[in-house]
Amino acid sequence: MEKRSLGTSKVQITPILMGTWQAGKRMWVGVEDADSIKTIRAAYEAGITTIDTAEAYGQGHSEQIVAEALSDVRTHVEYATKVFANHLKYEQVIEACERSLTNLKTDYIDLYQIHWPSGAFNSEIVPIEETMSALNLLKEQGKIRAIGVSNFSHAQLAEAASYGRIDSLQPPYSLFWRQVEQDILPYCIENNISILAYSSLAQGLLTGKFAHGHKFDPADNRAKNKLFQGENFERAQQALQQLRPIALLHNCTLAQLALAWLIAQPQTNAIAGARYPEQARDNALAAQINLSAAQLAEIDAIGRIVTDHLDNSPIMWNW
Repeated sequence: MEKRSLGTSKVQITPILMGTWQAGKRMWVGVEDADSIKTIRAAYEAGITTIDTAEAYGQGHSEQIVAEALSDVRTHVEYATKVFANHLKYEQVIEACERSLTNLKTDYIDLYQIHWPSGAFNSEIVPIEETMSALNLLKEQGKIRAIGVSNFSHAQLAEAASYGRIDSLQPPYSLFWRQVEQDILPYCIENNISILAYSSLAQGLLTGKFAHGHKFDPADNRAKNKLFQGENFERAQQALQQLRPIALLHNCTLAQLALAWLIAQPQTNAIAGARYPEQARDNALAAQINLSAAQLAEIDAIGRIVTDHLDNSPIMWNW
């Protein structure tokens, strides 16, 4: 899989990234460690060398699973992890990074991201200057190679960038969830900041596998995802029906079509989670799909069946 530059850094990433929230198990149901390890390894063997994780995914469990899957090929992969909103004071950032390095069994992290802005989830407000100061030190020490942010607004991203180089933004972004396009994407294009889209398959909705009447376990975070509820879900089903002939034309799945559309957007790369090896291998194949300008525009219009009716909230869940 041909790699792309991460912002202006020297880090090279694959346009499809392996997402590992589910490997942490918390807020997911029925995930087994052995499956997660096999799946992450399958992603690597299929050409996905960039792995996204976070300390918050099962309190470091996801990071440990990533290490178990890939430690023997560490020099051939890129690790992207995150510090949570409750660890953004100077010393807390340093300590969190050390924990992640230990969990990942490595002496450097390719991309270290602020998971949520200060204040999120009732966390203490910490000036971004203080957090960035710690991140800049870690970068100078070689413990991290690039700095990114996740779930930041345009204003928050611009403020963070005033205290150091930000090479990536990780927002929720998919054919069915596109608020990022409104003001922050142009800023990222102008400043050469890579987009790492999470929930790039709308938490599985874009696979077409969830039919009318599907009920999630209350412990599954998708039970509170706005896209799976009411009229949003009905519109998604209409859109998926219109996407099927295009997928058929390319001899690909709906998921692969959605990923191919996403990584064709400016500056955009797609984080795709998977529970099983075959899913990871399928995700990797999306990088081989070439969509014409006309097809991209057609898919864009179909996606708006869903997105034109959503509010401007960037949060995908009714938490």
